[in-house]
Amino acid sequence: MTANVPLGAGERARSLRSSPPVAALLRAADRLPPHTRLPVAVALVCQLVLFGWWLAFYPGLMSFDTVTYVWQVTTGHWRSDHSVVYDVLVWLSLQLTGGLGALTFLQTVALAACLGYVCHGLRALGVRGRWAALAPLAVVVVPSTGTFAVFVWKDSAYAIAAVLAFGACVHLVLRQRAAVHWWLLAAGTTGLSLFRNNAYPAVIVAGLVLLVALPRRYWRRIAAVTLLPTVLALGLNFAVYPALGIAKPRTSSYYAFNYADIAVAYHRAPQSFRASDLAVMARVAPLSHWSGGGANCAWVDPLMAPPFDRPAAERLNGRLLGVWKDVLKSRPDLMLSAHLCRARIGWALPHTTTDIYVQPPVIPADRFGYALPGHPMAHSRWLPALRTAAPSPTLHKAGVWAYTAARAPELTWLLWTGSLWSYATYLIVARVMRRRPLRAALALAATTAGLQVAVLVATPAGLFRYMAAPVLLGFLAVPLLSAAHPADRPPGEPADRRPARRGAASRRSQAAA
Repeated sequence: MTANVPLGAGERARSLRSSPPVAALLRAADRLPPHTRLPVAVALVCQLVLFGWWLAFYPGLMSFDTVTYVWQVTTGHWRSDHSVVYDVLVWLSLQLTGGLGALTFLQTVALAACLGYVCHGLRALGVRGRWAALAPLAVVVVPSTGTFAVFVWKDSAYAIAAVLAFGACVHLVLRQRAAVHWWLLAAGTTGLSLFRNNAYPAVIVAGLVLLVALPRRYWRRIAAVTLLPTVLALGLNFAVYPALGIAKPRTSSYYAFNYADIAVAYHRAPQSFRASDLAVMARVAPLSHWSGGGANCAWVDPLMAPPFDRPAAERLNGRLLGVWKDVLKSRPDLMLSAHLCRARIGWALPHTTTDIYVQPPVIPADRFGYALPGHPMAHSRWLPALRTAAPSPTLHKAGVWAYTAARAPELTWLLWTGSLWSYATYLIVARVMRRRPLRAALALAATTAGLQVAVLVATPAGLFRYMAAPVLLGFLAVPLLSAAHPADRPPGEPADRRPARRGAASRRSQAAA
């Protein structure tokens, strides 16, 4: 009779490798080209972590906008004030699966694939394998960025498109298999254009940076991957969508930024306004409301809330814009101050706990007010799709705990501040360009620069989601600090192998001499 002797660590490892699922995976890995094994492994591990976030918050994290999407697509109130393409994805997920879990799961798959693609590009640039792998893993592990993929938000799709565009730019620096990467860059810029209505500056600015960074012979390709998506988005918004019966955003939504500028100026310098200006403003809202809304320069919503009369503002829009122009001529300092205050999330570091608003991880029972008696979703059959239904309460509690811990005010500057990571990306790219004189490395900053400028041009409030994409790209740019110059590699060493340190390369060169 044989005693049961515990297996040693080596025997357990061999037993695990011999199991059919693991053996099949190992055989599949052996068929992959060596230079793709690390990116594929990174994508799979990232997907595993994202799957954990997905299960913890199933069917996904939500906000007021999420309920708006569902209300619009299930009641026929389609509007182009949000991304219509993302609304279509919401509608398809609801119609095909009865919920939103399929959409958020596809978002995790897309992000994991893009992170593997970025890892491949970083490795080609000479980044050590461990750092090329750890940066994507940090993106999915850190709650501020890892959970962003499971939000039912157009901004989540927008951020994934930004990661794809960044990965393509990383590859284009070395111009390896350029055709594939140009097509992927086009896919990224198209996603940026379609998933956010005010993304045109982001794509155009990124194109301008690429024009400076890449050889002149690529100007036609750069124009194609930036101008064509912009024209496509403009054509859809102003021609195709109206023809399909999709309502345009209200005039008061288009010009809410101008109204907010007027309010800030009136709050700070009421003596600068003429009697005729005040008369026009009073027909839209009491002057006390204009001054009260203007007290909060960082948000448009306080001004646009009742008693602000939106229909009256739309009727008097021309005259209100006349007031805006008059104040711009007489007090440009007030207008500039109002704009920079509202766009603070795009250029400044937070100095108070209210500078950056982070969406809580809990869906309220009233569905952000939509399900209250008398409100649009009070009796909707889709209400069950708008609640957390995590398969494991313990996992859900752990996810909420991690997300809530990351919202600590002392961590805001590091985990939630897109402006900080934008500047960090620029400094990292500058160091790369200084260490290895390569003008094309400027392309690494193209996507981030576009994202930042787009927020500086127009943003209604200091919401984290507007600058979430630069945080993801900042994390991914950190490994570039370890990128080795091609001369640091020993003669004949392929790019996909670990680069040698500069000192080791110098000693090897001296020995060869």
